[in-house]
Amino acid sequence: MAAKLVDVKWIWKEGELVPWWEANVHILSIAVQFGASVFEGIRCYKTPDGPAIFRLDEHLRRLVDSCRIYRMEMGYSQDEIRQACLDTVRKNELQEAYVRPMVLRGYGDAGMAPIHSPIETYIACWPWGTYLGVEALRTGVDARVAGWNRPAPNTFPTLAKAAGHYNNAMLIKMEAVADGYAEAIALGPDGLVSEGSGQNVFLVRDGTIYTPAVDGTLLHGITRGAILQIAQDLGYQTSETRIPREALYTADELFYGGTATEVTPIRSVDRIQIGSGTGGPITLAIQERFLGIARGELPDTHGWLTRV
Repeated sequence: MAAKLVDVKWIWKEGELVPWWEANVHILSIAVQFGASVFEGIRCYKTPDGPAIFRLDEHLRRLVDSCRIYRMEMGYSQDEIRQACLDTVRKNELQEAYVRPMVLRGYGDAGMAPIHSPIETYIACWPWGTYLGVEALRTGVDARVAGWNRPAPNTFPTLAKAAGHYNNAMLIKMEAVADGYAEAIALGPDGLVSEGSGQNVFLVRDGTIYTPAVDGTLLHGITRGAILQIAQDLGYQTSETRIPREALYTADELFYGGTATEVTPIRSVDRIQIGSGTGGPITLAIQERFLGIARGELPDTHGWLTRV
């Protein structure tokens, strides 16, 4: 991915578009020292009518929420950041991209009450293909149950999408890759299914689609909400509930859902084959509808696309 980033020329920084290599923060910023930043990951898709950002307003509402939870005064309205996202994609002349708004605590205080550290806002974007591979969208990936748990409620505010939280996610992902898996599924402190390293988890059993309830251990995904809506549009029953680990092994289908991951089947967990060992019919039906809407090939009946 790094080679592609060099080709992107502009980043939005505090109200203006600056050259890529000039969008810097101080080494002693609170963001660098303590991971004090919040962010969003948003996809812009190539469509027949030009580039369009998927669920931009929902992502930016969550960014605003994350700032509020972490007591960060962004200094820009949601509408201003919305326009800045569009301007950044347009300025970089990208037809499809991953868009990354970030709000961080800059250089100032060095302690745990950084009231004199400025709040800085950036928006970057770059080309980014299918996260787990194009073939994975059809055949699925192998996953393991992570050795690292997601945090207990009231430790980290998991409804906020904050950079520091992703140290846990990196441990989960690196452990899986080191052991020969593409991804992992993490449990909460109670031993119940929580989420992947950076995506929500869905289970299909007897035609019903289950996903872990928002319980203080997982991120309330924007794509998660889209998948549940699409499932209902297609006539499937859905349930947000508590899921024990062993239910993963006996599922008819499993899949991940997330901005980067999109809708990716899980073909095995801990070397136990799930269903037929490839993308299941319900998973692929949801994937087809999801990507069809995002790419402008199917009607956008829910108003999820924002044209650049």
